[in-house]
Amino acid sequence: MSIFGNRRRRRLDPRSTGELLSQFTDLDGIPTSTPAPEGDHTDEPTRVPGRRERVNQATAPRQGPREPGRGWAAVDAARRAPVYKATTAEVGGLFPLLASNGVPAIGARLGYDTQSGGAFYVHPTEWVLRGMVTNPNLVVFGEPGRGKSSTVVALMLRMMLFGVRSLISGDVKGEYTPLLRSLGITPIALGRGSHHRLNALDLGPLRGRWHTWSAERQNEELTGILARWTRLLTALAEAQGYAPTVTDELVVSTVLRRLVGAADGYTQLRPITIPQVVAQLADPADDLWTQTRFASHRQFVDHTRQITDALSNLVVGPLSGLFDEPTNFDLDWDAPVQSMDLSLLRSRGDQAIAVALTCLGSWSSMITDLQDDGDVRIVVRDEVWRQMRLGLRAVQAVDSDLRLSRAERKIQLLVMHKPSDLLSVGAAGSQEVSIAKDLLALCSTRILLGQSTRVGDELAEELGLSDREQAVITGWAMEGPGRALWKLENTPGMKIQTVLSSTERSIFDTNSGLRDTPTDRQPTGGGPADRRRRLTAVPATPPTHLDHSEDSDDSDGSAEAAHAVADAVAPERRNGAAVHR
Repeated sequence: MSIFGNRRRRRLDPRSTGELLSQFTDLDGIPTSTPAPEGDHTDEPTRVPGRRERVNQATAPRQGPREPGRGWAAVDAARRAPVYKATTAEVGGLFPLLASNGVPAIGARLGYDTQSGGAFYVHPTEWVLRGMVTNPNLVVFGEPGRGKSSTVVALMLRMMLFGVRSLISGDVKGEYTPLLRSLGITPIALGRGSHHRLNALDLGPLRGRWHTWSAERQNEELTGILARWTRLLTALAEAQGYAPTVTDELVVSTVLRRLVGAADGYTQLRPITIPQVVAQLADPADDLWTQTRFASHRQFVDHTRQITDALSNLVVGPLSGLFDEPTNFDLDWDAPVQSMDLSLLRSRGDQAIAVALTCLGSWSSMITDLQDDGDVRIVVRDEVWRQMRLGLRAVQAVDSDLRLSRAERKIQLLVMHKPSDLLSVGAAGSQEVSIAKDLLALCSTRILLGQSTRVGDELAEELGLSDREQAVITGWAMEGPGRALWKLENTPGMKIQTVLSSTERSIFDTNSGLRDTPTDRQPTGGGPADRRRRLTAVPATPPTHLDHSEDSDDSDGSAEAAHAVADAVAPERRNGAAVHR
């Protein structure tokens, strides 16, 4: 006998489907019992002894109920179960494999999210307006060959459909030139063998609009331009190994104001060049050294000798003739994309490229600031670490452009290989390194392509990545090009696969330099030494015969793809067709 007495265990009857649904849903007007088959009006179905009855009974004919004017329906709308409503915690337990990519379906469709399987859209300015990020800037990290250039070019090309123009402020390797040529745009090439010249102190649209502005507007615009020029010249002097002082900045600003004609009553601005600035510093007028509060002509010359010599190297050094003459080309700002090709400067050394990037950055910022079209522009800064190696002022210039991106309606896009590129801009613990490391905080969107384990550790430390996010970079992203972890500030990263069309793949081929020389490209000489052999891919299975028709089809297909992009995006445009001499 039990110590609890002789209690009879109560038998719990199973609850019906209607009772279960009534506890979670609103069943007002919705039948919960299985309807009787048509023609059967008996209250109880006929049971066959010894036969197991089916629990699931058909609620509709095999082809579904028929509705007038709508044909057969798979499920009767009157007997359709209502939507189950629950909290997110409960739904996550019931359907643990459901996920979303977390970004709205607006902007350029770049690829797909491998976790949710949905399409992935990119629109940095829309992300700012929706409060997803705090600034529209992007930074791209990735090893060579992982798809950095193709991702950037695909983003620029597809954002053109939304009225977003692009400016490539210094194409160091010439990777973006095929895109421009496929769109019918001739890129501006600077360097050996090119007739193009860019005045680093070019007035641009400012000179033509000067007489239409009030005196207050003139003073405001000129103050900004002179400040930008002063930062540029002092940064170029710092690149030569001289650290300009505050007095040097005052002298340079005064010289620029006098040369541009602002001291003559703001009647008309005069174009100036770097050689004119050097001449004023080397042989100053009496009123110049008096205005800058020097005791004598000799004291002025002695104090400004170092900055004068540093700027003179731009006139007689490896960059002579590139940025010290008047600009002889006109950019078509109505074109969807513009580029400055610096691939011809590689033979002059890294410092020459860094100085060119600094000049282009200052010039392009001023020109785009003076555009009144109100369009949003993507400014691509490829290998920006080269520019920041020039010194503190070069780093400060990049920092200023990133901070003013929202006000200036720009999307700054930095392209680098690894985080240690930012640490190489100065000595350990220097102010340059501190500012450079903070640049990552000014880029809300981080695009992290495949990296080695060592670089993955650096990214995890600098960006605060989790172990799973770091594993994505060093594992999944290394298995194919175009795979990247997209991380929007502190939100969890998304595994995105960039998808390129056949047309885009033919244009974005960064390995074209390793392939065979095209048949239409003739060697420079007739000897065997002039014929440079290039690498070719060996097929896995040797071909049994050669079909020349297929080769011709492939070459024609590439040309047709390029023309298709040009016709779809923009009409034919040409830059620098008429050279101003």
